[in-house]
Order: sequence, then C-alpha cells, then structure tokens
Amino acid sequence: MTNPAPNVPPPIIVLVRPQLGQNIGKAARAMLNFGLTRMRLVAPRDGWPNPSAGPSASGADVVLEHAEVFDTLAEAVADCAHVYATTVRKRGVTKPVVTPEAAAAAIVAAPAQSAIVFGPERSGLDTDDVAIARTIITVPINAEFGSLNLAQAVILCAYEWSKHATQDSALVQPPVEELLPPAPQFEFDGMFDQLTGMLEPLGYFEPEIRKPVTMRTLRTMFTKPAWNHLEVRTMRGILTTLAHHRRIRERNS
Repeated sequence: MTNPAPNVPPPIIVLVRPQLGQNIGKAARAMLNFGLTRMRLVAPRDGWPNPSAGPSASGADVVLEHAEVFDTLAEAVADCAHVYATTVRKRGVTKPVVTPEAAAAAIVAAPAQSAIVFGPERSGLDTDDVAIARTIITVPINAEFGSLNLAQAVILCAYEWSKHATQDSALVQPPVEELLPPAPQFEFDGMFDQLTGMLEPLGYFEPEIRKPVTMRTLRTMFTKPAWNHLEVRTMRGILTTLAHHRRIRERNS
C-alpha cells in the first residue's frame, strides 16, 4: 500500500455526457463498493435527476443524491489539482499515460483534490475532453476487443484507489466461514465399515479375489476429500436411510 499524504480527499468521479440513467446508477454502485461517494455529471443527455438511475444503483443512493451537475468538463474539474482522463486511445494528445494502479498511487500521495474523468458510453472522451486532463489512464486490454462499459471502467479505477487508500478507507474482506476440522479417524472408519457392510451382501465385492483391491480403492477414494465430522455424519445418515428402506422392502416382499 502506498503511504498516503495526510488529509488527501478521495477522487471525484466525473461522468461526461452520460447517455443512460441506468449506467449512471451502475457507476454509482461501483463507486460505493470501494468507498467513493463524490460524483459529478457533465451535461447528462437525459437530464438530472434521472428516475432510471436509482434502481441500477442497487442502494448506492448516497452517491446519486449528492451528485453535482455541470454544463462543461472545465467547470466540473475547476477545483481539482489533478485531473485524469480515462481512454483507450491517445487521440493525438501528448500527455503522461499511466495504468489505474499507478494513477491510484499518485492520487493518494498528492495533497490535493483529484478527479477521474469518464466519457460517454458510446464514444468515450473526445479530444477536447482529454486535453483538459493532465494525465491519461489507460487499461492494458485485449487489442482485439478494447471495450469496457462505463461501470466497468469506474470500478477498475475505484478498486485500485481503495487498495492504496488510508486504512480507514481500505477494503474489508468478506467474512470467512470457519472450516470444520477433518473428522477423526474412528468416525471415518465407522462410516466406511457401514458402507462396505451394506455393499457386501449385495455382491459388490465379487469376485472375492478382487475384494482387497476394491476395498482399497474405495478407502482411497473416500479419504481424498478429508471429510469433516459433519460430512461423515451426513453420509452415514444417507446410508442408514438406504438400509432402512431396504429392510422395509424386504419385509413387504
């Protein structure tokens, strides 16, 4: 993790001329997943607020409620000292080009407000938009298919920022379910004896000469998963149920 400069604000996500409310909502969801809440919209095609954004945000309402709207990109980033333009093409503009990871490291180390700018869904940022930025963010991508949707692009940058952010803003891993320890050998042996005891009268181990090999293969197969005691008990429950139903059939026959 990069050592962040003190009191560095999280980057502002700027969407330039976004076309669909659903995509704005998905971008908000991607932002909030990684701790970003400040969104600015530049001339959204269908106006703002947009009723289609809320359902797509899946609960990231705080981002949408505080989204700011501007007429131009220059106005949207006027208070930002560091402006990054995301594009897969350089468009003839000579500027530093970095990956999302490198941009994130620079953002958290710079004691000023940063903005990451994303273009319209269909065409991306135009040359004039890129010219406003000081640095270009480009994702190494398949040369045969360099297509990311808006939310995907936002989540890449938001995730990289979260990896370098302060401890208070860092990612929290989902809780890990504690795995049960492997069952003790006597439990496994009891299950195995129950299984082979049910198979024996059914002729499973015939011919007799093959029985040692078959038994060994069965034991090897069942010991591979390192079953815990709950799994062993479950299997024994299955075997008990099968044996019970077999006895019922035998009595009724």
